Amino acid sequence: MGVKQVLKSLDAFPRAEEHLLQKTRSGAVVSIIGLAIMATLFVHELKYYLTTYTVHQMSVDLKRGETLPIHINMTFPSLPCEVVSVDAIDMSGKHEVDMETNIWKLRLSRDGHIIGTEFVADLVEKEHTHHKHAEEDKDHNENSSHKHHIHGFGQDAEKMVKNVKKTLENGEGCRVYGVLDVQRVAGNFHVSVHGLNIFVAQQIFGGSSHVNVSHIIHDLSFGPKYPGIHNPLDGTSRILHETSGTFKYYIKIVPTEYRYISKKVLATNQFSVTEYFVPIKEVDKNWPAVYFLYDLSPITVTIREETRSFLHFITRLCAVLGGTFAVTGMLDRWMYRLMEALTKSSSRSLLR
Repeated sequence: MGVKQVLKSLDAFPRAEEHLLQKTRSGAVVSIIGLAIMATLFVHELKYYLTTYTVHQMSVDLKRGETLPIHINMTFPSLPCEVVSVDAIDMSGKHEVDMETNIWKLRLSRDGHIIGTEFVADLVEKEHTHHKHAEEDKDHNENSSHKHHIHGFGQDAEKMVKNVKKTLENGEGCRVYGVLDVQRVAGNFHVSVHGLNIFVAQQIFGGSSHVNVSHIIHDLSFGPKYPGIHNPLDGTSRILHETSGTFKYYIKIVPTEYRYISKKVLATNQFSVTEYFVPIKEVDKNWPAVYFLYDLSPITVTIREETRSFLHFITRLCAVLGGTFAVTGMLDRWMYRLMEALTKSSSRSLLR
């Protein structure tokens, strides 16, 4: 036996002669259906191969000495910008005063349209400035300057009270947005009316129970966004009716690194949150506020984009196309035998 004959004996796909092949309508229908299925599966597998997937890994956070960016974008529909203040405190109790911090306040009309803007250069409460001026005047001339200071403070306070009451009657609100750069330690930042002198606040609102801290959180994040991130507080709306109180959001920050296919690394943070509301009573001395109390997790999450191998694509493609071809072949044989059986039975009935 020659080499050619040996090779022919190994052929797993013997061919029948042309005159022995029989083509049927049912076979044509099955073939068209099979081709449509295989084309659909091929496109699906190609898309699956071209899309990236992510792998999550966890490790101990080793970052030191970096700052934590806090992106805020909130609307207070019942508080004018003149009384809204933003403050940040770290775990040591110190106020964070960072000259790179940029916070903007937009005056909003009753309908939510922007009617003015104000830039906040730092996070120091407003009365700190008043106290500083008071001490300087007192050192210059204790008796006479003290009288002038009291008189001047009264005029400023009266003017401010009048302006704020007017904005409250007009239904003005305030939108606070920007970036806070704080130390990478546990702490909190809050939006409140704490920047007002307590006597001025009393004249404006007539008591802490009348301060409406209803708010809408458009965006709150702790770093740049990556594909698939979900910030749980985005779109949160808390509107109070005929009541007041303090909102507290307890936030657990998880340091995150997102590694793109292009080897670019994006350092950011994701977080989880729980919410707590404390109603204000007439006898309470605390003033309503919106607190965001955050803490950092010691674990960092690394999210890495990856692509599927070409061999994996070929393996899946052969599996789905071969399986479809085999199933359509079985279906064609069954239909042929069924049609043949029906034809024989009909021919026998005619002969009888």
